[in-house]
Amino acid sequence: MSNARLEQNDEGVICVSGTLGFDHVAALLLASEPFFAGQADLAFNLNSVEKTDSAGLALLVEWMAMAQRSGQGICFQEIPEQMLEIARVSGLDGILPIV
Repeated sequence: MSNARLEQNDEGVICVSGTLGFDHVAALLLASEPFFAGQADLAFNLNSVEKTDSAGLALLVEWMAMAQRSGQGICFQEIPEQMLEIARVSGLDGILPIV
């Protein structure tokens, strides 16, 4: 799977899948905007992310900012090890709301 996708499951968790790279995150950011309507707290599950780079991490940081602007809580579940390593190197692992 090369394209990134978002799907909300029955529990309201937003499942992220595919590749979170420079070529895909802009479209994914646009597709995520309806979730930031200020309605409820958000949980993103990244278990199905197959590949990521620093653009994927930047996407998570932007989602955090969007949630703050809309007054919503946010958390990230099952972040891939590759993304966690990038977060550790950049010092973002202590800032991201990982559960």
